[in-house]
Amino acid sequence: MFENKGVTEIEELGEFGLIEHLTKNFKINHPFTIRGVGDDAAVLNFEGNKTLISTDLLLEGIHFDLAYTPLKHLGYKAIQVNLSDIYAMNGTPSQVTVSIGISSKFPLEAVEELYLGISIACEKYNIDLVGGDTSSSKQGLIISVTSIGYVDENKICYRNGAGEGDLICVSGDLGGAYIGLQLLEREKGIYLENPQIQPNLEGKDYIVERQLKPESRKDIIEVLRDIGVLPTSMIDVSDGLASEILHICKQSDKGCKLYEEKIPIDPMTYDTAREFGIDPTVCALNGGEDYELLFTIKQSDYEKIKNSADITIIGHITEKSAGCNLISKSEIVHEIKAQGWNTFKSKN
Repeated sequence: MFENKGVTEIEELGEFGLIEHLTKNFKINHPFTIRGVGDDAAVLNFEGNKTLISTDLLLEGIHFDLAYTPLKHLGYKAIQVNLSDIYAMNGTPSQVTVSIGISSKFPLEAVEELYLGISIACEKYNIDLVGGDTSSSKQGLIISVTSIGYVDENKICYRNGAGEGDLICVSGDLGGAYIGLQLLEREKGIYLENPQIQPNLEGKDYIVERQLKPESRKDIIEVLRDIGVLPTSMIDVSDGLASEILHICKQSDKGCKLYEEKIPIDPMTYDTAREFGIDPTVCALNGGEDYELLFTIKQSDYEKIKNSADITIIGHITEKSAGCNLISKSEIVHEIKAQGWNTFKSKN
């Protein structure tokens, strides 16, 4: 994508030169995109569909650690985090804007790596880059991505549509991203104590990738459309299963029952969590960053969904007065509490 070799100071290009350099190879794929990068504003035309917009902010030292996060992976992940929000509305993402704040420690070649990851994600998911901004930063790397998409107004999925008796479903498996983070943090600590020791991540590719290079679940949205199932509510799992199901229950004014034995956990996640002395179910409930889709469906749709290989039914919606509960493998009832990621929690 880029042809620079060596190290180039960003100030040699200036702000507008940098934007032009980083975005010149991005192609426009959607007829909805009338005008992309290069003017004062992008011009979009969704031809009668409802427009979806979502924004996420990623801050160095808060959301990512460059000690073990390759910039290319970070660029890819920054896009995925945003696309996941559009899919969680049962929509189709089509455009993104990307704004970055960069400190003087980053040469042009480092920013090119970041944008290479962004480009790979945009190409894979058929996304148009239509704008953004760049600025200097004294607090390290800052990335802000806004995703734009569309959906038929009769197909939108909100968080507040769950009904009593609806089945609770989740895509993929949970907890892998969190335990992958614990592994990376452990290896970072070992390296800082002795830089001669190389990281030991052998055989842990899956959980490391779940943390560093997640995939938004476009495929699940396509499966649901193909089998004719419209979820009654939906949310993406960014802050942990417990937090997300509580969002659905609160906004739908309902309760729920989840069954621990039904929660999908990959064997590598399970075994590695045990190595760390962590309950694998806790990783799934409170870990976050899995970017799977949590959704509810009517019981009448059970026959359509029961054979979907990557969708698991993990419980059902109840009346509000029943509360939000997890039924353990030993059939003990536990109240579900959100203990996942809190961006404003003190780090002391």
